[in-house]
Amino acid sequence: MTAKDEGTQGDLPGGDSGSGPEDDAPLGGPGEEADDSRAARVASDPRILAAAKALRKVLPGDSRFGDDPLSTAGDKQSQVLGRRLAEATAERPSLLREAGLTALQVWEAMGQSAGRIPVKSDLTIAFTDLVDFSKWSLRAGDEAAVELLRDVSVAIEPPVAEHTGKVVKRLGDGMMAVFAAPVDALEAITAARDRLADVEVGGYQPRLRAGLHLGRPERVGDDYFGNDVNIAARVAEAASANEILISGAVLSELDEATVTAKRKRLFRGKGVPPDVKVYSVTSR
Repeated sequence: MTAKDEGTQGDLPGGDSGSGPEDDAPLGGPGEEADDSRAARVASDPRILAAAKALRKVLPGDSRFGDDPLSTAGDKQSQVLGRRLAEATAERPSLLREAGLTALQVWEAMGQSAGRIPVKSDLTIAFTDLVDFSKWSLRAGDEAAVELLRDVSVAIEPPVAEHTGKVVKRLGDGMMAVFAAPVDALEAITAARDRLADVEVGGYQPRLRAGLHLGRPERVGDDYFGNDVNIAARVAEAASANEILISGAVLSELDEATVTAKRKRLFRGKGVPPDVKVYSVTSR
């Protein structure tokens, strides 16, 4: 046996040296690098990304969740995560990015629908504010004004929740809310107005005015935008103290036997289509 033969048989039992090219290849070699490269190309393929974006349009929620900064401007967990994911992947669109935003989009939508407000459907939009609050608050001062607004919030917000509604935002001495049905909106705002009779601070008793309109606003995050929102706000601005104004769209969904409605013929709201009719309404 030669020295060469002894060396060959001495490397491993049975005479197998185990020194072939496959055994010497390092972990993560060319094969795995090629797989990673193919996966990266697939994940960033424009056709696949387009398909993922198209899928988001038919799923519940805002299909631009994460792409539009307004959609993740809130403090809810889904919005915070969406904001961070969008920021981290802004420069590298990929399938993983779309998948992550899709999951958060649906999560956000499910959280909203759990409050019994339908997604992508007609809503009754309500705006309220307090008559002469600004004049009074200038005389009364900030401390009294804050005290009053706290009492007002306690008075008017519970009826909203009790009638399948949701307070979208507080606007100083007013609020914007949305409801699943016109009858719920009218009952909630009427109850809110009546509950203010027990509120008084510094000689000021708040008097609520409100406007309601039925439409299909665009939801972005926790807020709503669009012409229907503008109409509701303009209708509210035209109301007098303790008056609730509604658009013809709201009136058409109410039982005429339960309300008394009087046309407000001189209504002119900026940006409101001329065919929008407005009525002062009270419950019977």
